[in-house]
This record gives sequence, C-alpha cells and structure tokens, in this order.
Amino acid sequence: MDLLTVNDRPGEYPRSYYADTAALLDRFPAAAGDLDCDVCVVGGGFTGLSTAYHLAQRGYDVVLLEAQRVGFGASGRNGGQVARGQRRDQEDLEAMVGDTHARALWDIGCQAADLVRDLCAKDEVHTDFQRGILHTVHRARDHAHNHAYVAHMQDKYGDDQIRLMSPEACREIVNSPAYHGGTLDMGAGHVNPLELVLGLARLAVQAGARIFEGSKVTAIDEGDPAYVKTDTAKIKARYVVLGCNGYLGTMHKHVAARVMPINNFVVSTKPMTPEAQDQIIRNNYAVADSKFVVNYFRFSEDHRLLFGGTETYGYKFPKDIAGAVRKPLLEIFPQLKDVEIDHAWGGTLGITMNRMPHYERIGGNILTMSGFSGSGVALATLSGQIAAETIAGQAERFDTMAGVPTYPFPGGAAFRSPLLVLAMLWYSLRDKL
Repeated sequence: MDLLTVNDRPGEYPRSYYADTAALLDRFPAAAGDLDCDVCVVGGGFTGLSTAYHLAQRGYDVVLLEAQRVGFGASGRNGGQVARGQRRDQEDLEAMVGDTHARALWDIGCQAADLVRDLCAKDEVHTDFQRGILHTVHRARDHAHNHAYVAHMQDKYGDDQIRLMSPEACREIVNSPAYHGGTLDMGAGHVNPLELVLGLARLAVQAGARIFEGSKVTAIDEGDPAYVKTDTAKIKARYVVLGCNGYLGTMHKHVAARVMPINNFVVSTKPMTPEAQDQIIRNNYAVADSKFVVNYFRFSEDHRLLFGGTETYGYKFPKDIAGAVRKPLLEIFPQLKDVEIDHAWGGTLGITMNRMPHYERIGGNILTMSGFSGSGVALATLSGQIAAETIAGQAERFDTMAGVPTYPFPGGAAFRSPLLVLAMLWYSLRDKL
C-alpha cells in the first residue's frame, strides 16, 4: 500500500486549514528525460527543500524530486511547534551518550530553532515566528521533575530561556483543569508550517535549484555517480540526499527498518475573537503536554484553535478524524464542548525506537536524515543545512547526530506495526495511572 496515495489524491494537498488558506505555488513540472546534477534530493519537505536551498546557495547544481507537491507530507500538515533541543530530554541524552556529546546535541537543537526563526524573517517566508512553548505535565506527581529539570538546564547548560511554571501560573496561561504545572521555553515558538515550507521552496528556486513535482522515485542505483529513476526521468548525481521521513516506504529497506511511519491528526476550529482566544491560551503561546501520545495545540494568526492529538499505526486514516480528535480536545478544554470544527486532517510522520533522528551515510555519497519523531519543524529544517555543509566537506554536525545509535524496530519493516501497537497500548495505559 502506497502511503503517498492511500489517504490523499495524487497531486493534491489535503483539505487542511493550512492548504485552504495559503497562497500555494504554481505546480512545478515533472522530471523528464536524462538529467545531470551535483546533488539529487528526494523529498520536498523541510529536509529536502532546506537541503536544496543551502546547497544552491553554495553554488551546487541541485535537482529536487517530490512525488506529490512540495510540502505535501508532514512538513505541511503538522502542529507548527518549533522546539529547541532534541526530542529526548538532556538528562536522557547524557545517560545515553555522555555529557560532551549531549551538550553538542543540545547546541544543534538550539541552532535548529534559531534557523527557523531566521528563515521566518525573510520576505519569501509568509509566516511569523511566535515565541513561547509551554510544556505541561498531566500528573501532579510529575511537577517535582520540572523543578529538577529547569535547575539542571539553567545550572549545567546556562539556559536562560526556560523557566518553571507553577500549577497556578500554568493555569493562568492555559485555561485547563488537566495540567499540574509545566515549563515555559521562550527560545522555542510556533509557525505556520506550510507557509514555512513554501517559503523554503521559493528560496531554493531563487538560489538556482530545480524542483520537480509529480516525480516519484522508483529506484536508486547506488554508486559514484548514483542514478535516481522515476517513471519519466533518470537523474545522474554525484550525491543523493533522502529527505522522505515517514513517506520513505520501501525505497531503502535499511532505513525503513529504523524509521517507522505513524499517523497523527489535527483539527482547526472556527475563528474566535481575540478575547475568546485569551480565555483558552494567553500570550499566544503554543502548548504541548507530557502524555506519551502528545496533545499539542496553539492558535493560528486568525484566532483558530489548532489542536493535534491521537495516533494510528496502520496505513489508513480514520473516517471521522474530527470525532477522534474532539475527544482529547474536550478532555483538555471541556468548556469548548460546543466549539465548531471546520477542518480535520491527518498526516504521516517518521519515528525511531529511541525518538532520535536517524542520520546515516549510505555508500559514501548518499545521505539520509529522517525519523524526527514529532520535532521535525526545527530539526528537519536544520538537517538540510547540515546535509549541505556535509557535502561541502564539513561533517562535524552530521557526525554528531549520526553518533546517536538508532536501532531497527523488532521485526524490521515487515512486522514492526503489531509490536508497536502493543507498546503504545501499554504507554496509553501508563498515561492514565
């Protein structure tokens, strides 16, 4: 079953709030005939477009292949939260790879948020960077960890952007009975993700990259040079960059065994007044909670609540996405029982076993970066910059990311889904204890 078309029509964006309100780009042509380039990039999301942009800026001849439309996948459908750091807490990373490596990972994760903020300042990117993410805890007993973690980040990392929020202060910001305190990160923020990815496409084209849509890759012949094939084209390239994340499919089985697609869902409400918005979330912060299946939400620039949550692990989306997401929305905001939902959509992201991105060199001249596990707005965008500098001969940041081992899912690509479902059931039960 093809993840690119099982839930969506070929060549069309999903009926999301983002796609219905963005000024979409004119369709790029499909790749045709024999093409020659320095670098062939596969995937037109954050990773691929950022790679194309940063390479073209350096003078490389870049061909980018997108099977659907640029920003079609998770990059144009997600909650828009731009987190700092990595998907795992620094204490976890210190235990995993040691203090020195963990510090380097923290620096890279902060650079990722900085890059997104800088990109949003460009005229080609039609979204602002809104500062502030409140990370809430859903169990009172977890609040003590907040004290320790904020102290750890301030004392060991000199982080002056994060601060502790008491249960009372948290309730002042997010008007929900579900949370028991949290941490506020003012170095993080939120954006319109589809506008960011469309802006990256504009920047890449202006820098000289060639973008082709409707160009699904059917084979990659590894070697020097490599050959990337579609139904209508054959591209000769010195380097290949894979930026497919959850939509990789069976293109590369070694990567697919380590990066698993899962589905997540988002709804948008009818617009509210600014006063009504402040009765839900103040200061226009984004919010993400501590549940294993995270609830995440923020307001759009036109005062709609964008609420994401609920996961599925098969191929197809549920028939009633709005109904599925309304349940956690009302658990968090029971006062919104009568709120109207006008858009509901799903998307496919890539996760890894340890929730750290999978970076790898394949055959010397193929780079793959995926498995951002819900932190892709920042980390996938930075990954493109890292890919460009690696191809140009500076691989320090790539090697830092690749130095975190990502292991195959039990059962590999063929049998991982049933085992993951069992694991997720366990974690969902643990969330309720």
